[in-house]
Amino acid sequence: MPLPESARLSDAAVTWPVHIGMADKLSGVSAKMIRHYESLALLPAVNRTDSGYRLYTQADVHTLRFIRRCRELGFPMKDIASLVNLWHDQHRSSANVQDIARRHLHTLAERIAGLQAMQRTLQGLIGCCHGDERPECPILDELANPAHPATPGID
Repeated sequence: MPLPESARLSDAAVTWPVHIGMADKLSGVSAKMIRHYESLALLPAVNRTDSGYRLYTQADVHTLRFIRRCRELGFPMKDIASLVNLWHDQHRSSANVQDIARRHLHTLAERIAGLQAMQRTLQGLIGCCHGDERPECPILDELANPAHPATPGID
């Protein structure tokens, strides 16, 4: 499988600053999401050309990679903002970073437990269904049963 373009491009081979299209390629973050992250102030205000095009520094692209990695790990935007601020703060306490990571780990564990419960329920329902030509279906009967509450966290 070929490497993504962001992995093939070397920061050293780039003339800085770069336009949003190159920042997209170098960071692996789409131009749309780059603009979104700017609107959330996850990136400092970027310089612009006289014609209004955004110009990204090597530090901006590095921050975008950091944000992308946080997103890959499922951190919520509020926590990503905190992590970006802590990452840039040379006087930070690593305990603050650890607290955010521990909270997220706990949230992930709860979500995994919920998904496993759903998986067990579906396995049981599939086991009860004959899967034949008859119209009776215990899966549909169970899904239509108002006596069973919705699974928390599922919208």
